[in-house]
Amino acid sequence: MLFHIETKRLLLRDLRITDIEAMFELDANPEVHRYLGNKPITTKIAAKKNIESVLKQYQERGIGRFAVIEKASGNFIGWSGIRLNTEYNMNGYTKYYDVGYRFIPKYWGKGYATESGKAAVNYAFKTLKLPELYATTEIGNQASHKALLKIGLHYVEDFYCEHEQLNLRWYKIENH
Repeated sequence: MLFHIETKRLLLRDLRITDIEAMFELDANPEVHRYLGNKPITTKIAAKKNIESVLKQYQERGIGRFAVIEKASGNFIGWSGIRLNTEYNMNGYTKYYDVGYRFIPKYWGKGYATESGKAAVNYAFKTLKLPELYATTEIGNQASHKALLKIGLHYVEDFYCEHEQLNLRWYKIENH
């Protein structure tokens, strides 16, 4: 399955095994994992497994996170997009679509989460025809909180996620 979404500054495309070096740079960074339970990966094998998991989601669920490429540089800067969650209960939901993103720190503060997130929401509503999307962020992650609001999601409530052992915020947006 090939995804290709363009925004003013970004290209969102399917993840590929060839993205392993950049995925390792992203997910091995402790700063990236500060609000994700502080569990950065330590091997390129783990990065490959993460990519393979997304490729499996493309096949089985028809959607998964997209690689985000900065048009100006051609660099892989992180991932963004829609995911169908079925692995565990999240705030009372066991099957739901969420919008999320994760970027290499040198690309933070440039509005890429908002830009890619809006494109992902548009894809979810216009192409996939989903009725709603959800999102979560760790309570202390103010940058992500602000980005989710700019994308158009609405804060619903705080909750404790037993599986992640984190205090999270829950967001929702409906397709109108």
